[in-house]
Amino acid sequence: MLSVVDAVRADIVQGVLQPGTRITEAALAERYGVSRVPVREALRGLEAEGFVESRPNVGSRVAEIPFDEADDLFAVREALEISTARRAAGRARARFSGGDDEAAGGGGSDADDDWRRVRRSLEQLLDEGDAAVARGDLDRLVDLNERFHIGIAELSRSSTLATLLRQLSRKIEWLYALDEFSRGKRLWPDHRVILAAIDAGDADRAAELMGRHVRESRVGYLGRTAPAAVVEQLRAAPVPVAGGVA
Repeated sequence: MLSVVDAVRADIVQGVLQPGTRITEAALAERYGVSRVPVREALRGLEAEGFVESRPNVGSRVAEIPFDEADDLFAVREALEISTARRAAGRARARFSGGDDEAAGGGGSDADDDWRRVRRSLEQLLDEGDAAVARGDLDRLVDLNERFHIGIAELSRSSTLATLLRQLSRKIEWLYALDEFSRGKRLWPDHRVILAAIDAGDADRAAELMGRHVRESRVGYLGRTAPAAVVEQLRAAPVPVAGGVA
């Protein structure tokens, strides 16, 4: 069973509680069948996370993400996911070549078992996502998208990158939930191509594909929230995919 803070956060992320919506302790207590005390604590926690804004004598409302903050989130995500894709491909190359590249996470039966477990889960996620696209269930793609990208971070075997991505994941999931363009049919097929490059051990290709995938999400989201000049500048900027340990 979800805690009150998790339940309110989930309703915000999934768009049940839209940005700008006024929320009261009494209404939320009734909605979740609890007293006002856990609701009050939940709102404090969500305010610290940036999901809720509270003002004295005014009350609380669901926060809105300014376009510049959203762009910062996407920029950080871009850098993180380019690195995870590159490292995951390096790990695949080491594993399938029979090498023992610990920097890339290769070598050892435990590493092989871990790779197979994560890789199977990613294949299942892609199948579920394809089915969701086929039936037009775009809401389902929000969760599947987040789980796919965290799965790639797990394939990279970098605990630092995976932890950082998880810390960003709730806000990123929120952005996707608010933006049907980014979670629709157009971008979902990118995931299979990215995973194929990782399986092939092609670090440069995996990094490039992941970078362009995240950049498309970034441009798509900002195209509906940011000034046109900002969006055009971002479109023209190169995706920073070079370098890094593979």
